[in-house]
Amino acid sequence: MIGRREVMTGGAAAGVLLLASGARGADVSTPVGAALADYIVDGRTAPLPDAVRELARLHILDTIVSAMACRDLEPSRLARSFARTQGTGASTILGSSERTSLSEAAFAGAMSANAAEINDFIPSAFVHPGPAVLAVALAVAQQNGASGERVLRAIVTGYELAGRLPKALGLAQLASAGMSSHAIGSLFGSAAAAASLLDLVPDQIGHMFAYCAEEAAGSMQWLLDVEHIEKSYVFAGRGARAGLNAALMAKAGWRGTRGALDAPGGWMRSAPFDAGDAAGRRATLVAGLGTRFELSGGAFKRYPVGGPTQPAIAGMLALLPKIDRTAVASVRIEMPGRADAFRDAQMPALNLRYTSALVLLDGRLDFVHVQSRERFLNDVAVHTLMDRIEVIHDPAQEPKVGEPREESARVTITQTNGSRKEIFVPRVLGYPSHPMTRLDVEQKAVALLSPRPPALVVEIVDRAGHPDRLTRADLLLAIASH
Repeated sequence: MIGRREVMTGGAAAGVLLLASGARGADVSTPVGAALADYIVDGRTAPLPDAVRELARLHILDTIVSAMACRDLEPSRLARSFARTQGTGASTILGSSERTSLSEAAFAGAMSANAAEINDFIPSAFVHPGPAVLAVALAVAQQNGASGERVLRAIVTGYELAGRLPKALGLAQLASAGMSSHAIGSLFGSAAAAASLLDLVPDQIGHMFAYCAEEAAGSMQWLLDVEHIEKSYVFAGRGARAGLNAALMAKAGWRGTRGALDAPGGWMRSAPFDAGDAAGRRATLVAGLGTRFELSGGAFKRYPVGGPTQPAIAGMLALLPKIDRTAVASVRIEMPGRADAFRDAQMPALNLRYTSALVLLDGRLDFVHVQSRERFLNDVAVHTLMDRIEVIHDPAQEPKVGEPREESARVTITQTNGSRKEIFVPRVLGYPSHPMTRLDVEQKAVALLSPRPPALVVEIVDRAGHPDRLTRADLLLAIASH
């Protein structure tokens, strides 16, 4: 969907159409910011394919349940406590009944929904858009009385920019600059969702982009975090607050650099983002707007662990009925990617030896114990098993050039009597190539909400899973407070 402005100005339209074709060597000075601004405006009323609408419903359900499940985890508690000290107001923090100012509610709600390894993500962009985008959308919707339909459309728009911006900047370029794609995605996604609900016009959205560029931050240092606090801030909290504020500033009349995403010397056309095939990457910002949706490339986590370790956990759970858990001599896990990072991670939910040991000891993967740093550090039985678990890189499982990464794992469990059981998991349920159905997402939600009364769980799943039925979106915040 090419924006109205490009249709009205022949030269710009030709340039944007050239970029939309994906042609290499396109002029990097061709405007893309205007097309994105018009896309945000058009997204309020443009027809939505049924499949995209259904995906948006499921991602909203998944994110609301994530915030509720993570309510008592430390990143969530710290965020809510901090938010209350920073402002007062009538805005409800997602996943709780606590209230604070608009920006702080968005910040704390985003942190809460990303407080564990359980929320959604876009594998191709290395972003986790749900927590920040939904927390911002619901905070704005509560303030202006927006409907569930408006929120659903804002979510589609937010995911679009959250997924497109990191790829347009270049994942390698971001890494070389020490910047996190997760932070960039949540920032622009949150701003776009807010702009949709605040009814910003294209000129205001252009100014909003300028302040998003100034707020762009988030280092790869989160990889060293062991408690998921800084990670939640980088992945969700900071982007939610900064993106919302950029939209509010533009709404209030703040002006910034014209053509912030296009101007020579501007943020997006400075080093290192202008290196390599900058024109080809910029093409991803406008290619197929309104017809190809980032939501279609979204993924759900079936288990509360890191994305790349999902197949290994699926394999461990599948082998449980075939082994004697009390007589495990060794476990060998072969996987693509950075096997060493997940072998030695100091964050419990990312450490594959720890999570595999939990499966063997408990006969399941418990959400609370996966996050437990206390058990990770001090459980002797866990450490005894961890010493028997080997995690190694398998080059044969790496995707071929040009193929998307789906993640896979081969798990081999050897018993003390010498018998062996092996399973290869080519992909895990939840990735775009092997998506979850509505039933799968609802079953995950029920499992995470299980301590609550069954009738309440049914109500939560029904309301959160069909947000576009609601005349007021703040009913989602109310149901999430239980």
